[in-house]
Amino acid sequence: MIHIEEFHHVSLPVTDLEKAKDFYGDILGFKELDRPNFDFPGAWYQIGDQQLHLIVYKDSETLRTSRKLDSRDGHLAIRVKSYNDTRRYLEEAGVDILLKPESKSGFAQIFCQDPDGNMIEFNVEQASYEKENLNS
Repeated sequence: MIHIEEFHHVSLPVTDLEKAKDFYGDILGFKELDRPNFDFPGAWYQIGDQQLHLIVYKDSETLRTSRKLDSRDGHLAIRVKSYNDTRRYLEEAGVDILLKPESKSGFAQIFCQDPDGNMIEFNVEQASYEKENLNS
């Protein structure tokens, strides 16, 4: 049996490191971490207790070619404090989003893509979303 301690990181391929760093660091506000001096470019970010590792890999077979926001495609999910604040922030930053406030998953979800088409979900518990909207 495997005794899991925690989920450590997700790695995503990117083709343009500067565009990716602008999106994850400047737009989303993720904290960039020091990264070992690998023989390929990339960037590491802290997200809560986990990490996101970006790897420049133009030959990746996992890069999406579609700009269609599809919640069933592979994605990274991040829990946020406020659905509405996150929605407003992404809209003001000019990020295309797909809203699923009443998903059957039990989470209120917001989907977007990074510059390479990697899907990202931001979510809150459904009860938190409902409470947030009762108070507004």
